[in-house]
Amino acid sequence: MNELLTWLIAACTILGILTRPKNWPEAVWASAGAVLFVLCGLLPASQAFVAIGKGTDVYLFLAGMMLLAELARREGVFDWMAGLAVSAAKGSGTRFFTLIFLVGTAVTVFLSNDATAVVLTPAVYAAVKRARVKALPYLLVCAFIANAASFVLPISNPANLVVYGKMLPPLWPWMRTFFVPSLCSIGATYIGLRWISRKDLAGSIDSGGEPVALSTAGRRAAWGIAATGAILMSSSAMGLSLGLPTLLSAAVAVLLATKANHVALQQIARSVSWSVLPLVAGLFVVVEALNRAGAVRDVAALIRYCGQMPRVAGALAASFGIAAVSNLMNNLPSGLLAGEALRAGSAPAHIRDAILIGVDLGPNLSVTGSLATVLWLIAIRREGEQVSAWQFFRVGALVMPLALLLAVAGAQLFS
Repeated sequence: MNELLTWLIAACTILGILTRPKNWPEAVWASAGAVLFVLCGLLPASQAFVAIGKGTDVYLFLAGMMLLAELARREGVFDWMAGLAVSAAKGSGTRFFTLIFLVGTAVTVFLSNDATAVVLTPAVYAAVKRARVKALPYLLVCAFIANAASFVLPISNPANLVVYGKMLPPLWPWMRTFFVPSLCSIGATYIGLRWISRKDLAGSIDSGGEPVALSTAGRRAAWGIAATGAILMSSSAMGLSLGLPTLLSAAVAVLLATKANHVALQQIARSVSWSVLPLVAGLFVVVEALNRAGAVRDVAALIRYCGQMPRVAGALAASFGIAAVSNLMNNLPSGLLAGEALRAGSAPAHIRDAILIGVDLGPNLSVTGSLATVLWLIAIRREGEQVSAWQFFRVGALVMPLALLLAVAGAQLFS
């Protein structure tokens, strides 16, 4: 009975997060679910706090990345980058599409996929309006590359920290494992999106006039972001946890870029979506409750089964399986479950790597598959654009499976 009630509360919590009844923030539903587990006696309060503590590195990482993203937004760094793309396109819709794709890839790789969704998307929308072209093909780039490029580096997606936890590989072993799969993922996603949008890209675009100039504060912000990226790369290369270096580097970048102006600091602090942190904390509690109900044990058994299959077949089964779960329940809880199961069992390295690719890339099938895609959907709605779940699925069904297949195959061939 307790197991059934646990699954019911977990399902309602995730459904609330994905559908946001009464337009209440996702964090409200995650927190409500966590509290319900404790009140119903399904999870002791002490274990709930332990579960929340497991996410400390993720909270620090997210806080730092959100500060950097808000700094870049406030100082016009991304608007400047998008404006350069319009100018460099020289009237070609295809070239503009490619440049937006490259900018989105760079932002995802070095600032995380959430930054691409939250900050780059409005900048791309503004650039598209300047170019006077149909917005959707270029906005879809932001959504899909946010997941497709999110395993180039450990810092590219908070889900990487969730899946690996304290076992996160240092930078160079990570690159040996995931660089080729990332190229496969990025390349297949580009080809798929460009083919789908080929008619919309055929015409010419307006040059939009001169690119927006980057202010002095914007240049300081850009250099601060670049320095933070270098620090994180160094931390990853040394095998250090990424949370605290991310937050400290971001705080220093914000202070230097704003010259510690208290008005600017208050504006940045107020604009950051801090509700993401209790959302993630609530998901850690949900996974801990599911663990007590045997979910992690069951997932670990499935992972062991995949490990006993022929190498390529097992890797594909693991990656496509976790991708399907991620599209049903979002990749943060599915990544947490998979991470707990991996740490509880003894899965082969190729299965673990395939699961990470499935958690990161798999959500490109649905608008609720990843936190980044949900944030992207909110961002485009603020600009007056609408994308239905069916519209997104039709694109994702053509783009994601091939990209995931090639990425997993690349991981098996070059690992």
